Amino acid sequence: MNDANRYVKIVEWSDVDQCYIGSCPGLFYGGCHGIDEKLVFAELCEIVDETLELYQQDNKPLPPVTAGRDYADRMLDVA
Repeated sequence: MNDANRYVKIVEWSDVDQCYIGSCPGLFYGGCHGIDEKLVFAELCEIVDETLELYQQDNKPLPPVTAGRDYADRMLDVA
């Protein structure tokens, strides 16, 4: 498994922007957007890879991983 798989990647439709928005919470702010969900996800994965490469080049520790956490049950507890 590579480091990129340790971070949750989210692609969701935005009614406000009328396009798909891709983000990777906990790793970087912002993300990417577009009208094709699969292309947005592919671009998001590239951004995650590039971000992790920058962390490694700068010898910075990676942020805490976000994959493998049970976000769905946590959201049910809040609701």
